[in-house]
Amino acid sequence: MRTKKEKSNVSDGLRPDYDLASLRGGVRGKYYARAVAGTNLVLIEPEIAAAFPDSRAVNDALRVLVKVAKTQVGKRSRRKRLSNKALQPTSRARRKTAKRRSSRAARG
Repeated sequence: MRTKKEKSNVSDGLRPDYDLASLRGGVRGKYYARAVAGTNLVLIEPEIAAAFPDSRAVNDALRVLVKVAKTQVGKRSRRKRLSNKALQPTSRARRKTAKRRSSRAARG
């Protein structure tokens, strides 16, 4: 029959041949700062994660997205420098107004 002490060793997952006295003195989180330095952990939703087979595919997709976003920002800044063409009449509209003016002038 097993004693309580043997039962507790099985539940904590340690083998009985480990000497717990020699394991004293460990520091919790000793290397945590070193491990997380320079990493950026982002959690994505499961349906999005299912679209990517591995982390390399995620990184490649994000690189493409960043490249597209940068080109769009560049286009917007160029548009701001130009005049607002949407408010100016098109060449066809200019021709129509010119014809109207010339026909009115001819009528007198």
